[in-house]
Amino acid sequence: MQLDELDRKILDVLQHDARSTLQDIARQVGLSAPGLQKRLTKLENSGLILGHHTLLNRDILGYDLLCFVQVHLSHHELSRVHQFREAVQHMSQVLECYHLTGDTDYLLKVVARNRKDLEHFLVEVLTPAPGVDRIRTSLVLNEVKATTALPLTPEP
Repeated sequence: MQLDELDRKILDVLQHDARSTLQDIARQVGLSAPGLQKRLTKLENSGLILGHHTLLNRDILGYDLLCFVQVHLSHHELSRVHQFREAVQHMSQVLECYHLTGDTDYLLKVVARNRKDLEHFLVEVLTPAPGVDRIRTSLVLNEVKATTALPLTPEP
């Protein structure tokens, strides 16, 4: 999809504050409210805008630990891979899951309230999941950068 400069401005505003009113966004990008609504409809119908979400403060909710867990599967049979992926879908502490190339099969971004909660997740939930051979966990000491905003620079 080709984005023009106005589309990029609209998307930039939405990525940084999805609660902005149509009037506020229209004013910021120099459009009328109906003109903005027409562009937003086009962007949503194209599948570019996937949804509008609220980001919560995990610390306030008591999730003191943020971890990255490398998962190595024992066998790479298609049925085992599907079973593992299905199991991960039901693990509420897994925020993100990526299938990787290289030595690690999957990388999970996981939250836990404390060490005991993490131990329970690793031993009782993740390790028994279908196909899991071994895991390696890294604790995040400090979030240096965390964003969901994609760069919207024009294509070269």
